[in-house]
Amino acid sequence: MAQPKTFVRLGEFELAISHPDKLIWPEAGITKLRYVQILAGLAPYLLPYTMDRYLTTIRYPEGIHGISFYQKNCPEPTPDFVHIAQDGDIRYVVIDSVPTLLWLGSLYSLEFHVSSDEITNPLPNTWMLDMDPTLEEEPRLMEATALVGQLLDSLGLRSVPKTSGATGVQIVMPIERGPSFEDLRRFGKFVSEYLVVQHPKLFTVERMKKDRGDRIYLDYLQHYAGKTLPAPYSPRARSGATVSTPLAWEEVARDVKPTDFHLLNIGARLQAQGDLLASAPRQSLAPILDKLPRK
Repeated sequence: MAQPKTFVRLGEFELAISHPDKLIWPEAGITKLRYVQILAGLAPYLLPYTMDRYLTTIRYPEGIHGISFYQKNCPEPTPDFVHIAQDGDIRYVVIDSVPTLLWLGSLYSLEFHVSSDEITNPLPNTWMLDMDPTLEEEPRLMEATALVGQLLDSLGLRSVPKTSGATGVQIVMPIERGPSFEDLRRFGKFVSEYLVVQHPKLFTVERMKKDRGDRIYLDYLQHYAGKTLPAPYSPRARSGATVSTPLAWEEVARDVKPTDFHLLNIGARLQAQGDLLASAPRQSLAPILDKLPRK
């Protein structure tokens, strides 16, 4: 006997949701239907960071405690409203519409990781530094985040920290187009190595986890063409239903935790504060890059 379906409607768009009562985040009490409804509210904030990007999603057909798999190729069958970006042999989904986002949610896509590079423009419009703690719970995370922000501020640059939704933080800085990804790596290398010298017990640039001790890895290599990071406002498949969330520097000073921001409160936060990343100004890195060594 066929399972009954629930339908979600947005204007003329209608999406059938099978197993609407299936618990996806059991600890948070979030069912499949509730998840798709929350995604509809997140869409205006999430889509600006996923459109024109190659998508890698992680699907959890039985919820966060079941099996999972990464998916780059578009699932089949593909609805007509889904746009595809071909790159080599891979047919990537482009999340550029609410229907596409909700369709992916209905397929148990719980995380949205997008490429650093845009599909239609080879020159980046953002610089990012990925801060990856070695410890699962890092009590110094916001202290470390503040130190990165202070260094950038001393260079006359404004940045926005965002939680990864897992254990780390990314420092995000909208920039004026011009520098290449290789140029941005030079800048990231300068920032990271300076911080390691200034705070050797807190930061490291060692790629191998076994060589990091308990230090926070400054991964300036991750922001590069072909590499991915969780999009702002992407959910994460963790027990607290956490969401990758841009922060105010005042919140960093208050030592907030990545677990403070999740699917059950992100909507109210966005209604009250809006998208903190969208209001950040674009800045030119050219004057600083001109002073950095080429190698």
